[in-house]
Amino acid sequence: MFRHRGKRRTYSHNLKLASALSFVAGIVNITGVLSVKVLTTNITGHFAFFSEEILFKKHQSAFMYLLFILFFLMGSFISSLIIEFYRNGKKIRPHTFPIIIEIILLSFVGLSGDLPRDFSLSSHIIAYILLFSMGIQNSLVTRVSQSVVRTTHLTGLFTDLGIDLSQIVFNKEYTAHQQLKKSIFLKLVIIICFFSGCIVGGLLYKLFYIKTLLFASGFLVYIIWYDRILYRYYFLRRKLR
Repeated sequence: MFRHRGKRRTYSHNLKLASALSFVAGIVNITGVLSVKVLTTNITGHFAFFSEEILFKKHQSAFMYLLFILFFLMGSFISSLIIEFYRNGKKIRPHTFPIIIEIILLSFVGLSGDLPRDFSLSSHIIAYILLFSMGIQNSLVTRVSQSVVRTTHLTGLFTDLGIDLSQIVFNKEYTAHQQLKKSIFLKLVIIICFFSGCIVGGLLYKLFYIKTLLFASGFLVYIIWYDRILYRYYFLRRKLR
């Protein structure tokens, strides 16, 4: 899912990556909306709010929206920096540290509801951390999949889906037609899994509130474990041949 790069990377790898991490993004998205009333998986709307606050000379509020944008950017930058640093490492896989950072941050916010009132996190701090985490995830997925998969926002995805649907109507050449069908299926999987994450996260939030993020971080731990076990399985199978 994470380990294969370049020509070794297959459609199946991207499909697994897309379904798993878009589900996580959906959970984080709905939890952010319900807990702090902030969209934390994309920054498109924050640019509009930032411009609005500037227009009405509400500079403090404008600065807050600017920080939302910058924290997402910072997460993306740091994730890519780590991947680049460990890109040629044999002992340490480049995807490991960004996911671990995301797990720690989501767990920290998830557990913040149990902190004493004097040490509790403000809604803005929670939003900053979640935006930073989603910046990490989006950059990681983009780098690993070579820009094929993005899991934290759907605007560009729906645009690409519309383009693919229009092309499949007119493109009857077999190979190109099959490629378009696979591309459409991949995008639909991301949309469905993101939506499923939002639904599951919303239901969990009714019971666990901000602790819902612990389910997202737990799922990320499972993804790392699954990827490691699967890699060892195929490695041993090749070795025993």
